[in-house]
Amino acid sequence: MDEPAIDPFQVEVFKCRLDSIANQMAITTLRTAYSAILRDSIDFSTAVTDANGLTLAQGVTCPVHLGSFPAAMNRLIEMFGAQLHEGDVFAFNDPYVAAGQHLPDIYVVKPIFWKANLIAFGITVGHHSDVGGIVPGSNSIGSIEIFQEGLRLPIVKLIDAGRPVDAIWEILRLNVRTPDEVVGDLHAQIGACNICEREMVLLYEAYGADMVRLYSDYLQRQGEEIARASIAGLPDGIYRFEDHIDGLGERPEPITLHVAVTIDGDRATVDWTGSSPTVAGGLNSPKAYTHACCYAAFRCLMPPNTPNCHGFTRPITVVVPEDCFLNARFPAACGVKGLTGYRMIDCLFGALAQALPQQLTADGAGGATLCTISGSHEGRRFVFSETVAGNYGGSAQHDGEEGVAHIGANHTNIPIELIEQRYPLRITQYGLGVDTAGAGRYRGGAALFREYEILADSALLQVRSDKRDFPPHGLFGGREGSASWNILNPGTPDERILPALMTEPMILRKGDVFRHVMSGGGGYGPPELRAEEDILTDIHNGLLSVDAAGKQYGWRDAPTAAPARLIET
Repeated sequence: MDEPAIDPFQVEVFKCRLDSIANQMAITTLRTAYSAILRDSIDFSTAVTDANGLTLAQGVTCPVHLGSFPAAMNRLIEMFGAQLHEGDVFAFNDPYVAAGQHLPDIYVVKPIFWKANLIAFGITVGHHSDVGGIVPGSNSIGSIEIFQEGLRLPIVKLIDAGRPVDAIWEILRLNVRTPDEVVGDLHAQIGACNICEREMVLLYEAYGADMVRLYSDYLQRQGEEIARASIAGLPDGIYRFEDHIDGLGERPEPITLHVAVTIDGDRATVDWTGSSPTVAGGLNSPKAYTHACCYAAFRCLMPPNTPNCHGFTRPITVVVPEDCFLNARFPAACGVKGLTGYRMIDCLFGALAQALPQQLTADGAGGATLCTISGSHEGRRFVFSETVAGNYGGSAQHDGEEGVAHIGANHTNIPIELIEQRYPLRITQYGLGVDTAGAGRYRGGAALFREYEILADSALLQVRSDKRDFPPHGLFGGREGSASWNILNPGTPDERILPALMTEPMILRKGDVFRHVMSGGGGYGPPELRAEEDILTDIHNGLLSVDAAGKQYGWRDAPTAAPARLIET
């Protein structure tokens, strides 16, 4: 029998309906989560897959999670394919036995049935406030093996055919520092999966199984075709770039990322040969996460209407050497792989900018700083984790933007009022730094800074940041942005510069102030081509001093209006 004809209007309706399901899951998670890291920083993702575990749609949250779902689903289907039942809910986080990413990211997956047949999976992955390990927040930078990083979950059932598996829930409660938040967030994830189940059943009832499969397969082919056309639009060639992570501790040794991107017709190969070997710290990236970051970078080159499904990844081949920190091998630690993922995307953009000089920006702040402050206050244990978002570099059309998330993860900065209401912290300063933006025809985004005063008697501080020794690079004559800084008690006799990547948590006392200054974005194009009007605007807005205007742009005239003063970094 001939296959039914594809209706292009119906395809768009079908695609939007799948996107709506994934986004409803995201909204459900957002509105019902307990922890600040999920609810306010939005460090989670949602997706719906077909019965084979191939992604059909992802919610508008973390792009780097999109490409990692198939590997995890393959593992689940291999282990439980014949033992999937209606009402089951699975959880896992381990990167080695369950194709997870790092231990704080717990996957919650629900198989979905219609007329007794498996039709789809609802998936959520959320960064939890704590999963045990040697530091609160479970984001130890100094760990040298995964056993130090927290509770490892293979693929287990949280709910078995509608009945909670009490032993698993009890294990979770006993092994985390914030059990109410972790259990609450898991229920939020389950709620999102339930929404997916309800909506997918309605979709099947509206279209029928044959039509859903037909249009699902078509979306995968469409995603692949758009991806191939986008890659074919690039000049053939090999584009290389090298970037660095500052390194670990008080005496950091640079960690190298080297990429060679080969464009050959409608296919792309991303080769990480030449990157550093396995690191004695939490920066190692599981292979599935490395693939996901590569896919996320290429997705940015595709049209906005490209389906966020597995199909667009098919023309992209990722090569990672065996002994490489981008291909974590058991028992390597990988708790802070997020920073490595941001740097992979930055490195890829550095390479691809050679092929697309008008479309990609100069380097930005390099992804969210992960700041964790923990302790006890008024008889209650607290773990505050925040992903602080920064800026972009300048582009061929405009200055870099400030206060924006890295494209790898659509995180948001937590409002001051929420932090001060829920934690024994006071935000004493929050703003943009003067003379921090990389100079260029279009400057980079100014550096964002935040200061935290400790109100508890004591607290532990753990910080994951970067781009101090290797600030954001400029493009095509644009200059570097400013370096990042972590400063304890700034402007006092006790002032101390802290490492970019702290391998040991630091004890803070009541009244201590921690200032984090992100790096400034790199500039785009020669600074001497910057318009005088733009220089004056930056001076007036307090982003550029008169002295720096002279040094960076050769500008000598005094401004007619006094500039607003922000902070000197």
